[in-house]
Amino acid sequence: MDNRDLKLELRGIDTSSLVDKVEMRLVEVFLYKELKPGDSIPKETELATLMGVSRTVIRESLNRLKTMGLVESKKHKGTIIKSPDLSAILEKSIIPRILDNKTLMDVFEIRLALEVGMADFIFARKTAEDIEELEEIVNIEPDHSDNIMFDVDHEMRFHGKLYSMTGNETMKDFQNLILPAFQHVYETGLLQVKGKRKKHISHKELVTLLKKGTPDEFREGMRRHLENHFVRILAASEGQAASR
Repeated sequence: MDNRDLKLELRGIDTSSLVDKVEMRLVEVFLYKELKPGDSIPKETELATLMGVSRTVIRESLNRLKTMGLVESKKHKGTIIKSPDLSAILEKSIIPRILDNKTLMDVFEIRLALEVGMADFIFARKTAEDIEELEEIVNIEPDHSDNIMFDVDHEMRFHGKLYSMTGNETMKDFQNLILPAFQHVYETGLLQVKGKRKKHISHKELVTLLKKGTPDEFREGMRRHLENHFVRILAASEGQAASR
């Protein structure tokens, strides 16, 4: 056997642990059987016998699935399929002071993309009460707020209301999770790069667009409101590329 044949024989060794394999197999079976939230799965002893592994392996695999929010234990029902709480899962992962810089910047970009893209949902579901609340919010902001690059209190209050107006609970929860990462990017100086700063649309002007404009106009307004964020993050990306 020559070296090429030897390399071919040695390729593709499965190095995943037994727990990994059992976890993946369980998910595959859940999907194949089209199990829904509330459906019960066999007990640990039954799973161990059926899969030919120890109860310890089954228990650890199920614990992983519980951490992911895919299953949960219910009194008198045993272990059942559960609809994962995406916000709870993300909350365990989005810890700004632990995330590396690349991930922080990715989270930063996700927020920008979400806020530019949610105009149609806001317009479809806005109410007169929503507009009144936004007006109350902007009325207590300083007059020069349209020139402020970033103020976390103003952002949380105003943008949090916009997320609420989408009527999308997951999106609203997500905003609460990513805003600290957004703030952390600024506090750590990740975006302290030179770039031509532009005068952006203020919160007050966005409220006017919500009252009198169209979804397209509001979307463009939100893009201009976030313009300096886009300028700085793109400049930072170009700087990183140039340094490689």
